[in-house]
Amino acid sequence: MTEFDFSPIEPICRSFGVELTREIKTRLSIYGDLLIEYNKSVNLTAIVEPSEIVIKHFLDCILFFKNICPKEKSSIIDIGTGAGFPGVVLLIIRPDLKLTLMDALEKRLNFLRVVLKKTGLSATLVHSRAEDGAKDPLYREQFDYATARAVAALPVLCELSIPYIKVGGYFVAMKGDAVDSEVAKANGAFKILGADNPSVYYETLTGKEKRAFVVSKKISQTSPKYPRSFAKIKKNALK
Repeated sequence: MTEFDFSPIEPICRSFGVELTREIKTRLSIYGDLLIEYNKSVNLTAIVEPSEIVIKHFLDCILFFKNICPKEKSSIIDIGTGAGFPGVVLLIIRPDLKLTLMDALEKRLNFLRVVLKKTGLSATLVHSRAEDGAKDPLYREQFDYATARAVAALPVLCELSIPYIKVGGYFVAMKGDAVDSEVAKANGAFKILGADNPSVYYETLTGKEKRAFVVSKKISQTSPKYPRSFAKIKKNALK
């Protein structure tokens, strides 16, 4: 098994109440090991060095809990989950969460099935494009939280994600630090889709590398005409 050194991130996590127990570190190590192994045949990530995985994948996702505190057994959908970030890391830290991982590529979901089996965790896997899944009554406005990491520009991501959230739930978008212009462009989208003006929390990963969490509360139901087809969303994003 690959050696993962968690010592650089343990005090950071501890500072906001996340203790990296032996069980958590074991599960993260299994996950990281599988990520490196499967990435040789399936394009999952450009980050393959163990030390970078710990910071740029694991810490990056764990920082979710610094400003967002889901209640016990909250339901979370990770849209366009890819290699499972942030969803699988959130589940490793909080196994009580009711997690749904959605992706349009079956080969990524096959990888995640192995991760869940090897780590002894449980989540629902959904093979769907985000704009299609949001029309399905099984998923539409069924979640306490919808989150996404590095999926699309914020105005597009709002339309793909907010329809999944219950009124009173939250949208959490993980972005790079240059997010201010995206938030400005998406202000209209939040309002149209039934979400409140977002708050933005900035965190530091390493050195000058930053992460932004864009958090918005769902305050009213989303009109059934959203989301539109992806071609329409991309061509004419909500403003």
